[in-house]
Amino acid sequence: MRKYLLSLEELDSLVENIVKNFNSGVIILRGNLAAGKTTFVKRAVKCMGIDDEVTSPTFSLQHCYTDSVFHYDMYNHGLEHFISLGMLEELDKEGLHFVEWGDDELAEILNSAEIKNMTITIEKISDDKREYTICTH
Repeated sequence: MRKYLLSLEELDSLVENIVKNFNSGVIILRGNLAAGKTTFVKRAVKCMGIDDEVTSPTFSLQHCYTDSVFHYDMYNHGLEHFISLGMLEELDKEGLHFVEWGDDELAEILNSAEIKNMTITIEKISDDKREYTICTH
């Protein structure tokens, strides 16, 4: 487990390092509302040179940015609904998958399926500072 206390201006260096070293698998993003989960995905997509507009897939469940970057949101429906729609199979596709509001149960399922994953918990410290706790599974 690694922790980083960063301003929004400092976030890009962390994102670049993660995208460079973890370019395929699932990144579970956890944190309260407005902690910065979607902001993290925006910075990652930009870092990968993709010009797509990144918004939270809260109501659509999934957004795709190119054919190898995927963005999911479990806030409204939860893991059981996600699984019932067959979305778990999506996470096995080659590429980088960002899952907002994922939980420990999802990480356990990914581990049992041998799908590479990490969890990033974002805690809002102030308007311009966040603490990022990174756990690789």
